[in-house]
Amino acid sequence: MVELVQARAHVVLPSVPGAAEDGAVELPVAERALEVEAVTLGREELVVDVRERDLLLARLDVLAGPRGDVLHARDRHKSHAQDVTLRVVATVLLVGVDLYFRGKLEGLLSGHHLITTDSIDPPDIVIADIARIDPDEVADTYPEVPIVGYANHADTAGLRAAHTAGFDQVLAKSALVERVPQVVDELIQG
Repeated sequence: MVELVQARAHVVLPSVPGAAEDGAVELPVAERALEVEAVTLGREELVVDVRERDLLLARLDVLAGPRGDVLHARDRHKSHAQDVTLRVVATVLLVGVDLYFRGKLEGLLSGHHLITTDSIDPPDIVIADIARIDPDEVADTYPEVPIVGYANHADTAGLRAAHTAGFDQVLAKSALVERVPQVVDELIQG
């Protein structure tokens, strides 16, 4: 016994050669929103000297002339414009940092630019997982860059090796999590 099922919007009948061609009883109607509203966001973040990603400025319009009174992070001068907020954006190189901890550091250092060793950007500071790298090799590779090393608090040999290699700061991982924004700011300023 053959039963005829009429095609509807949700039923698709395969075509069979030689069979009667029955059409759809209900025509499908496209469902979509009747009205779409687009709005612009009223926030704009301006970045100065994108090549180096050193400064973010708020209220750039108060400065006189193109790039007038704009400071480079390495100049360490104060701005003469009273409504301008300057914030140093450091390029932070993560060496041996696992993916999970990198996510945590990205949240804690949201105002900075985090990179890995495959980046061509020169770092302003290096953060290294002592348990996953050779401290002497990192210190030799980045002799002019401040280096922060961290390890589990029980890894006293690793912490000691990083200190001996000449790292600027050597911290237990828990202490780094608590103080990483301050540590980065101190090392960038000094």
